[in-house]
Amino acid sequence: MEGTVEKLYSFISPCRLCPRECLSKRSEGELGFCRVTDEPMVSSFGPHFGEEPVLVGYGGSGTIFFTGCNLGCVFCQNYQISHLMEGEYISLSDLADIMLHLQERGCHNINLVTPTHQVPQIFAAVDEARGKGLKLPIVYNCGGYESLEVLRELEGLVQIYMPDFKTLSREFAAKYLKAPDYPEVVKEALLEMHRQVGDLEVNEFGIAKKGLIVRHLVMPNWAEDSKAVLKWIAENLGRNTYTNVMDQYYPYYKACDYPEICRRITPEEFEEVYSFAKRLGLRLAV
Repeated sequence: MEGTVEKLYSFISPCRLCPRECLSKRSEGELGFCRVTDEPMVSSFGPHFGEEPVLVGYGGSGTIFFTGCNLGCVFCQNYQISHLMEGEYISLSDLADIMLHLQERGCHNINLVTPTHQVPQIFAAVDEARGKGLKLPIVYNCGGYESLEVLRELEGLVQIYMPDFKTLSREFAAKYLKAPDYPEVVKEALLEMHRQVGDLEVNEFGIAKKGLIVRHLVMPNWAEDSKAVLKWIAENLGRNTYTNVMDQYYPYYKACDYPEICRRITPEEFEEVYSFAKRLGLRLAV
C-alpha cells in the first residue's frame, strides 16, 4: 500500500482531494474549505449501534468520526463536528491504534465517517494498522461528493462504500449543500464505487463483508427529487443495490434559515418515497 499512500498524499498540498480542488497548501498549515491540515483530525470513535443492521451485527460498527467536511450542508446533523470543528489533531500511529482498539472491542468493521478530505492520513494509518494485525473491512462512509481520480486510488483498500446520495437537483445542491455540481459528481462517484466493490455481500450472520450501500435522506418538500434519485439507482446501479431510504431528517444547524425545510418530513411524504422505492424493486435496508 506504500506507493498508493504516497500517491494519495500528492493530492493534499495543493489540495485536489475533492471536487472543489481548492488548492490549499495543507502541508504548510493553509486551510481550505474543509479547514483541516495534512494531519488526522478526529472528533470521536467507538462501537456504533445506530448504523444499518448489516454493519452493526452483534458487536457494533467501529466508527471513527473525522472533523471537518468537504460539503456545506445547512441541515447537517453532525454540524458540531463538520462545521464547528469539534475534534483534535492526533498522530498517524494514534489513528492506527484506534482502529486496532475497535477491532479488539469486537466491532465488525472500521467505519470511516466523513473521510473524503482526510484520505491520505486515514490510509497511511490503515496501512500501519494492517501491519499490526488489523483484519476488519474498511467502510468508506461519505457524502458522495468525491474525486473520481482519488476514488480510483482506493480500489482494493476499501471493502464497503457507503455514500449518501443526497439529490439530483442542482438547485438543491447549490442552496443546501454549497456544491452546485453535486448531482454530476455523485453519479460518477457511485458508478466507480460500484465498479470496485459490486453489490453488497453479507456473511452467514448477515454482516456486511463487501459491496455498496447507498443512503438517501428524504427531505421536506423534495419527494419528487427523492424519487428521481431512487430511479437513477435502479436504472444505473441495479435493483440489487442495498439502499437505505431514511426518514430521520430534522432541521439541524442552519436549516431554519430556509423555511421550506424547517420541519420534519410528514409520514405521507416518507410513505410516498418509500412506496416508490418498493415499486422499483430496490433491495431496501430493514
